[in-house]
Amino acid sequence: MLVRDAMSTVVLTIGPAHTLRRAATLMSARRVGAAIVLDPDAGGIGILTERDILNSVGLGQSPDTEHVHSHTTTDVVFAAPAWTLEEAAGAMAHGGFRHLIVLDRDEPVGIVSVRDIIRCWAPARQPAPA
Repeated sequence: MLVRDAMSTVVLTIGPAHTLRRAATLMSARRVGAAIVLDPDAGGIGILTERDILNSVGLGQSPDTEHVHSHTTTDVVFAAPAWTLEEAAGAMAHGGFRHLIVLDRDEPVGIVSVRDIIRCWAPARQPAPA
């Protein structure tokens, strides 16, 4: 199975000037664990994850005054739609992260997460016996 088969194609894209609270609100509303950050001044495409927000709050920083640009990962590992799920899982395990932005012709076309991969690999839930 390939990344294109598992990835989410409807992705949340935010800007670097959003506060962490606004980012968290948008991520929660869409039930996603990561957002693509488009910041041409910082090299283009980055990623903000729920863990980035959690780390900031854990340090006592205010989500109302902290901005996304200060917490965005810009040294991103990207996946291609034609990667196998094994390649994506290997990149995640090697890098210690749970999300990969999927690029096609240098444009973001989706995000694949550990959860997406598990859903593809795990058998479908069966109804409980009566």
